[in-house]
Amino acid sequence: MPNTYPSEQACAQARKRLASQGLSARQWAVMNGLTPSTVYAVLNRQKKCLRGASHRAAVLLGIKPDDATR
Repeated sequence: MPNTYPSEQACAQARKRLASQGLSARQWAVMNGLTPSTVYAVLNRQKKCLRGASHRAAVLLGIKPDDATR
């Protein structure tokens, strides 16, 4: 099975985008109806982001493509 975790580069770019918007991961999570712990887990590559809240967070952060648009 291929490595399905988001790449470190994608996570770093997402963190950089949040910083450029002046948002913390916690603020961004609350604004998007997600728990901060889920967003931190996604940004730290602790979740595979295959389904549920972690997948939604990865899509909204721009780490993974939206499956609906494929």
